Amino acid sequence: MTTSAARTAKVLAQGGTVVYPTETVYGIGASVYFSEAVERVFEIKGRPRNMPLSVAVASFDMMGRVARIGEEDLPILRKLLPGPVTVLIEKSAYLPDNVTAGSDRVGIRFPDHPVALELIGLAGPITSTSANLSGRPPPASIEELDPNIAEAVDVVLDGGRSRFATPSTLVDLAAGMVIREGAGMDKVREVLG
Repeated sequence: MTTSAARTAKVLAQGGTVVYPTETVYGIGASVYFSEAVERVFEIKGRPRNMPLSVAVASFDMMGRVARIGEEDLPILRKLLPGPVTVLIEKSAYLPDNVTAGSDRVGIRFPDHPVALELIGLAGPITSTSANLSGRPPPASIEELDPNIAEAVDVVLDGGRSRFATPSTLVDLAAGMVIREGAGMDKVREVLG
């Protein structure tokens, strides 16, 4: 079932799981504040529980609710985000441990995609993990979505083909180090040198 961002946000607010578009690849979303929904994301993907999920936000204010942002980090974050980059930073005490698999850090994704931003703006912070079975290629469009994933979630939100069609670059901000190269790598090189 495909639907609007507003309807999809309601599903998230009731503890549901969704597939949603970003500029990199499609993701599986659940509100980070619904423990059962977060567990469901791990199940749907077949993802080991010791592998953390990233969190998608729609503003720097929202980011401040789930992560601890140092004053010195803000200028760098503002240059990188919104965009196809996941930034690993210290998590806030308000972010449940099951999202980060017990880690004291969280990958933050602030997508540059109008449908994703509308959805997250309405729903609050949601999980950000590619909408694929663990180890399989992530989908860049609804057509590429695994039917098992489409059936397992409550709603599929179509936002067209993803601009980059490749996962985000993952950066450890404290170490100033790239953990995974992906979309946005050129921008990361430019900002981090």
